[in-house]
This record gives sequence, structure tokens and C-alpha cells, in this order.
Amino acid sequence: INSEVRDTDMSSEEEPKYQTPPTCDLLSLLLKNRRPTGAVNEVWPNLYIGDAATAQDKTLLATLEITHVVNAADGPQHIDTGPRFYKDTNVLYHGVEAADCRDFDLSPFFTETADFIHGALSQKGKVLVHCARGISRSATLVLAFLMIKERLTLVEAAEVVCSRRNILPNVGFLNQLCLLDSSLALQRRT
Repeated sequence: INSEVRDTDMSSEEEPKYQTPPTCDLLSLLLKNRRPTGAVNEVWPNLYIGDAATAQDKTLLATLEITHVVNAADGPQHIDTGPRFYKDTNVLYHGVEAADCRDFDLSPFFTETADFIHGALSQKGKVLVHCARGISRSATLVLAFLMIKERLTLVEAAEVVCSRRNILPNVGFLNQLCLLDSSLALQRRT
């Protein structure tokens, strides 16, 4: 039995496993190489992150050929677009009523939103994920989608998105993404 344990230990030393970075390292990654980004950016094929003004500009959405909208700031206290706002378009709507504060738990929405985005993209749709400024709530949901459905690590997902848009999820959301990253890494090992 001991030799089996030693063999396992040696293989883990030879092949370093991915580790979720601490939040401070993630912040450094998100803050490096920042450059001006517009109101809306394509951060993954047919997946866009944008601000509230983009989501409310139906002409722009038509020009971008957006078929699905995820509002990460849904509700009367936030950006109250909703399915009725898009009723004169062919846009399918998914709302997440989230506050951009470190104490808000966005993680219960990770899987359902990832499923919505994945479903849209698999039907050749184009998805806009937005919140007020397209920096924190929407970025968190896009990172979660890339981790859950595209099997990227948190670092890989952040690098992909940051190469196309400046994002800065609040510290609470970053911690939730770290927990997701650790749990997905464990699932992949088993």
C-alpha cells in the first residue's frame, strides 16, 4: 500500500496540477495590459459583453445580429428592460436580478445562465451579456460560462476576456469564481 501512495505522490510532483490563484493574483491579472474598450466587445465567438446603453439600443443589437440578451442587472431597481422591452424584436431574454456588491451571491445563477448562453450559441445565436457598465456582474457570468461550458480554467477565461475587454468583477464575485474554479478542477480530476 505504501508503494502505491509513493507512486501517486511522485506523479503529482512530476506533473504540476492547476491551482486556483488567490484573489490578489486574479486582480493583478485583470488589471494588467488594460487598454480602452468600447461599450460592447465580442469576448468569445458570438458572445459579447456590454453596458446598459448597448442593451437598450435595439438598432445596435440588430446591427450586431444579437439574438439573445442576458441582463445581469435585471429588475425595477436596476436596468428594467425585460422580455417586454424586446417584444418587437426576435431577441430572447434571460434576466438575473443581481446587485453589484461583494456580499451578493451570484453563484446560484452561474449554471442557469451558462445553459442559456450555451443553448443560444449552439443554435448559431449571438449573445449580449450586460449589466450597468459591462465590467462586474456581466463579466462574472461570462467567466462562469467559459469555465462551465467551455472547460477553461478561471485564469484562461480571464485571459481570453481581458484580451478583448477591460473587466473587473468585485471581490465577492472573484471569490465565487475561485470556488467554482476549484470545484470544476476537482470534478475534472475524478
